[in-house]
Amino acid sequence: MPVVVPVKFPFASCDLWFDPQGLDIVEADYAICSTERGTEIGLVTADPFEVEQKELRAPLKPVLRIASEEDLDRADDLARKGEAAMTDFRDLVRQNDLEMKPVGVEYLFGGEKAVFYFAAEDRVDFRQLVKDLSARLHTRVDMRQIGVRDETRLVGGIAHCGQELCCTRFGGQFEPVSIRMAKEQDLPLNSTKISGVCGRLMCCLRYEFEAYKDFKSRAPKKKAVIDTPLGKARIQEYDTPREQLVLRLESGKVFRVDLSAMTCSDVARQRAEEQGCACRPDCVTRDVLERLESPDIALALMELDREHGIDVGDGLSSDDRISIDSPRRRRSRDRGDAPAEASRGKGKGQRGAKGASEADAAAPARRR
Repeated sequence: MPVVVPVKFPFASCDLWFDPQGLDIVEADYAICSTERGTEIGLVTADPFEVEQKELRAPLKPVLRIASEEDLDRADDLARKGEAAMTDFRDLVRQNDLEMKPVGVEYLFGGEKAVFYFAAEDRVDFRQLVKDLSARLHTRVDMRQIGVRDETRLVGGIAHCGQELCCTRFGGQFEPVSIRMAKEQDLPLNSTKISGVCGRLMCCLRYEFEAYKDFKSRAPKKKAVIDTPLGKARIQEYDTPREQLVLRLESGKVFRVDLSAMTCSDVARQRAEEQGCACRPDCVTRDVLERLESPDIALALMELDREHGIDVGDGLSSDDRISIDSPRRRRSRDRGDAPAEASRGKGKGQRGAKGASEADAAAPARRR
């Protein structure tokens, strides 16, 4: 099998494969390669590896050598030269009154030509512009029209999420993005919220599309009725990243349950066999509800048990109970003394009898 090494070029949308020619080249090296446009320098993104012959669409171009310090210095000089040529590019576009937007200038490493990238809505007649650029810069000029997505990738920027643009960070070929992907992910169909910096639909809509599609193919439909020990519950919404469903009971209590914890009833299994499709779960068992960390669900299960004549107590453990013992009673109990109520009752009874006899003896004196 042929051995290839992937190389990334500054203005290329994806990595290109080259023949390493037996060089001791590894990832993160800079390589001088022979391309269809000429000699270019690029960054090696992975170690050489083998591929199937059928994966090669065209004969491999060779890697000429590993870039040296002098080659890297020359690449820096060419990059600065390209930035300086952008000023002339913009001036001549303005002078020729052309409907195009200059994006970048790339000088090939071999000095064969300079490539001028621009963005435009329609086709542009740039023949006079090429003559003016060649006369001012004294080099061979190649014009390349790119789309708005490629323009955004080359310019770079920050996306709505606060991170670097996906097209700049990940690169690769642009895959089609449709409005159906936004609908599948329950996103608002507002162009300002689902469009990127380039004005097109955001590339990240494709990243999680398959995950949402797979979850919805296994989960019950929204607004479906689910059987639970507490009665019927209706599906309110999906939590696809966690693979959970948000259910609402007839009593108004809302709880979350994992899709994997739900089960299928016999009726649902029979219906799935008749229709020849996968069975969607439609039941939540009691053990699943007991594992939920929800006080409302726990109290509802206790009420259900009371209705069935099961003594469940008040639902409080000994740690949750509040003691009303006084400090004196607690100290007496710790010392092992007689209950304070009995001693107090006994003393009170003696004092009460003695007090009554004295009162009877003094009563005649008071009357006299």
